[in-house]
Amino acid sequence: MDLRIKGKRALVLGSTGGLGAASAHALAAEGCAVAVCGRQEERVLTMAAELPGAAVGIPVDLTEPRAADTLVEAAQRHLGGVDILVLNGPGPRPGTAADLDPDTLTDILDPLLDVHVRLVRALLPAMRAAGWGRVVAIGSSGVAAPLPNLAASNVGRWALAAYLKTLAAEVAADGVTVNMVLPGRVATDRIARLDEAAAERSGTDVETVRDASRADIPARRYGSPEEFGDVVAFLASARASYVTGSAVRVDGGLVRAL
Repeated sequence: MDLRIKGKRALVLGSTGGLGAASAHALAAEGCAVAVCGRQEERVLTMAAELPGAAVGIPVDLTEPRAADTLVEAAQRHLGGVDILVLNGPGPRPGTAADLDPDTLTDILDPLLDVHVRLVRALLPAMRAAGWGRVVAIGSSGVAAPLPNLAASNVGRWALAAYLKTLAAEVAADGVTVNMVLPGRVATDRIARLDEAAAERSGTDVETVRDASRADIPARRYGSPEEFGDVVAFLASARASYVTGSAVRVDGGLVRAL
């Protein structure tokens, strides 16, 4: 299926690895000009060189003051504008809700909510004026059902989901769609680290933890980053023009709720 986004300009956050990289690859494969960004300059430039077509690398640390403005300026300079914005924030450290420190809430919300709102506000006017735009956020299955021992992630990603759901209704008539993609157990480095942490807590080995996780997934396996990236590319496409305000799960059936 031709997604009809060849020549569109995409900015993908956190795109030097994991689900961000998978999303960047999927969009580049559809003919998008992709701006890759991340904190490590060498990885950013290497990733951009690996992508087909007109890809550019923008090293940026989004935890720095005014980093969102710097990223927008660089993306507009290199691409001439942004038609597709893929939001992606770092996963906070594991921990329980009972242990969540109120003094750390700003640290949690800044990379998962604040910087994303700033980027949307900066890029949205041009999308609305053009009558076409896509905002796709990489979330977590914790948005659909809170994940144990990931309280900080649950809080931050739910806040972003509420913002984007509200925004979707406000801009739908302007040809701009806003959606989230909720990964379950997708085989990335972050999932590997979470499995290792779970093994350490339980005093067992990592493979035992993974076997238990796979047994709880109806598909009986972890997803691949490529499977996730394909869904992001579809939601960013012209084919998905009537899909907005949705939280699409890519989890092999893990979340049982409707």
